[in-house]
Amino acid sequence: MYEIEPASDRLNKTMTVLQGHLANALPPITWQKLPADFPLPDEPVESNLQPLLAAALRESLELAGLILESMLIASNFGLCATVGDKTIVKAPDWVYVSSVHPLPSGEVRRSYTPHTEGEKPALVMEFISATEGGEYSINPHYPYGKWYFYEQILRIPIYVIFHPQIAVLEAYFLVEGKYKQQSPDENGRFWIEALGLFLGVWMGRKAELEAYWLRWWDKSGNLLFWGSELLEQERQRAEQAEQKAARLAQRLREMGINPEEL
Repeated sequence: MYEIEPASDRLNKTMTVLQGHLANALPPITWQKLPADFPLPDEPVESNLQPLLAAALRESLELAGLILESMLIASNFGLCATVGDKTIVKAPDWVYVSSVHPLPSGEVRRSYTPHTEGEKPALVMEFISATEGGEYSINPHYPYGKWYFYEQILRIPIYVIFHPQIAVLEAYFLVEGKYKQQSPDENGRFWIEALGLFLGVWMGRKAELEAYWLRWWDKSGNLLFWGSELLEQERQRAEQAEQKAARLAQRLREMGINPEEL
């Protein structure tokens, strides 16, 4: 008696075969630095939250002393590859590269070509706006979908997609050449080995905006603070010190001692 293979299994096998054919059909990939006069896409951000999310992620890393000169951390910044005779440029909302080649003095980095200018990115993030912008696209043909570009062409180890309107954070790790969705820990966070930090969602206020933000936590579960939070902590410490000094002065007076004469 023959067993009938479930339709879902047949579909998965078919998709695997098709994806394999598509990957094999990919033209040769080369890593050519963009010429200085190459016109980069200049698309406006889809909301005022996107640049704030990116800046907040960098800010806490910088204040914690975790950014080195050899790193590249950028937002809406072009990542480049040449596929066949086509130059491909995609600009993720946030990118982290652990080590890049230094630029000559006075030169400004306009884009980044992995392997030619340093290591490939360890992490890219996309922030979904009200209208999806192709973050899940696996289009295997020019100009290629973002997902396909990060997974099959650049082969970036971690791809993060964040839906700030609904506080949904997804992390995909490259496993045997394909992105596999990861499950968060008990705190709803993902361990990002390349940075030695957890990434998770935090609800609160920053830059006069109440929203869901992406935040970093260290391996002990301590939140990496923003500058405004550090200032508030310092203000509270100063206020507590003043209150303590006032209580001590009052106690001395009660004992008949003038604290100003000490």
